[in-house]
Amino acid sequence: MPEKLHPNVARVEQALRERQVTGEVVVLDDAAPTAATAAAQLGCEIGAIANSLIFDADGAPLLVLTSGAHRVNTDLIARLVGAAKVRRATPEFVREHTGQPIGGVAPVGHPAPVRTLVDTWLGKHEVVWAAAGHPHSVFPTSFDELVRITGGTPAEVE
Repeated sequence: MPEKLHPNVARVEQALRERQVTGEVVVLDDAAPTAATAAAQLGCEIGAIANSLIFDADGAPLLVLTSGAHRVNTDLIARLVGAAKVRRATPEFVREHTGQPIGGVAPVGHPAPVRTLVDTWLGKHEVVWAAAGHPHSVFPTSFDELVRITGGTPAEVE
């Protein structure tokens, strides 16, 4: 583990402590910008990876924490959140609203709260892994804990 954590990871760790999350941040040897690469390094099923995907919902950020085994149906989530249009956000939009890069977006630690949907399929796994602010960092959590720490809404997103 590096002596000094990336500032994004330190912010996420602080946010996790404030929310009384017991899982510790794990720094991976290699970047894990996708669910498949994260699952391979962690030795878990791809469905146990909580992808943090930022969408542009009528100009507002929307975080969808989805199982790595799923693809998000943007028409469905637009209806769920009452948006006229939901589309994948640009890297600049993601960084502006989360302070974190695509491939490392954590569920918490953003400059301001982001409306969040949490894929109910994550509840099928006792332990799920979420990014911790950088493509080399993750933390273990659970579906219930993700809902609690994000103030998110459980939803079917596929």
